[in-house]
Amino acid sequence: MSERAWYELTDESNLSSPSLLVYPDRIKKNIESMLSIVEDVSKLRPHIKTHKMAEVIRMQQEKGIQKFKCATIAEAELLGQCKAADVLLAMQLVGHNQERFLNLTENYPDTKFATLVDNEHTLAELSEKAVKANKVVSLFIDLNNGMNRTGCRSNEAALQLWKAISKNDVTKAKGLHAYDGHIRNTDLEERKKKCDACFDMVIKLKNEIEASGFNVESIIAGGSPSFPVHAKRPGVESSPGTTLLWDARYGSLFPDMPFHYAAVLLMRIISKPEKDIICFDLGHKAVAPEMEFPRIQILGLEDSEQIGQSEEHLVVRSSSAEKFQVGDVFYAIPLHICPTVSKYSEVHTVHNGTVSGVWKVAAQNRKITI
Repeated sequence: MSERAWYELTDESNLSSPSLLVYPDRIKKNIESMLSIVEDVSKLRPHIKTHKMAEVIRMQQEKGIQKFKCATIAEAELLGQCKAADVLLAMQLVGHNQERFLNLTENYPDTKFATLVDNEHTLAELSEKAVKANKVVSLFIDLNNGMNRTGCRSNEAALQLWKAISKNDVTKAKGLHAYDGHIRNTDLEERKKKCDACFDMVIKLKNEIEASGFNVESIIAGGSPSFPVHAKRPGVESSPGTTLLWDARYGSLFPDMPFHYAAVLLMRIISKPEKDIICFDLGHKAVAPEMEFPRIQILGLEDSEQIGQSEEHLVVRSSSAEKFQVGDVFYAIPLHICPTVSKYSEVHTVHNGTVSGVWKVAAQNRKITI
């Protein structure tokens, strides 16, 4: 009898497919690896957009992590419910989301909330609403250091924005935010060179702001790929997120990073319509579909080629197809875990090959109560 693989269940009969399984022991190891890389827990501000689960937040809190980053009001509220000490909502808030953010600070006073701004128009709107709500809003200036998604385009614009925030009684400039998700060099040294070059503008801006008589309390930088680089910078908080569950794309791109796969999809063969063709019950609605094939790494079917996917079906070609029967269970690692998790309202936890419980993906939707 062959030895059971780390991801395999001893009994799959009571699990529907597709399902998402998570492995708390592996998540714990990933948290420990994050801490070993950054060395100082006060410099770690993990992103929760990957997992969106209270249980994972609490696992980090038990290790002394109290600063977090998130992308939605629901994720921020979940952190408030978990009594996180310090939360950055790293999203440009416009329209009704500004009122929701102010309500968040009212409903969870024990958590320090901050958000991002990169232009004076948004600042003016948020300031007006803060006056009406009698609130002071903490703000980080978002910088565009190469990703070209959001952020101030120049240090001059950022300095002017800092001054505008500081002139206002209802807004407080806390620091700088620089996300460099475009840096994905597989070689760590090349990644570091590019990361350092992009970060140079951040250091220059900090010096300019402080030369103008202001204090930059904090710099929050990077995501998972640049985490090993930013983790070594003095006075900089790093914001990895994918590191908690890991996925097949980052696993292949960044072999230098010591993280374990901690989330696995369970699926079943539902049809074998032709020779060498297998159809699984894993469609667009069950795994992140935004990238080209492959979208998953099918464990135990490495020779397969993913050739088609629709809402409920994944079709693959495999020379090993004849070995398997309709109903057979397979496991797969997502190429992109973050949007995959958001497709599930709950995940099943696994210990030693046995389903041990269910965790709610509490911030799956855009709203919890606020």
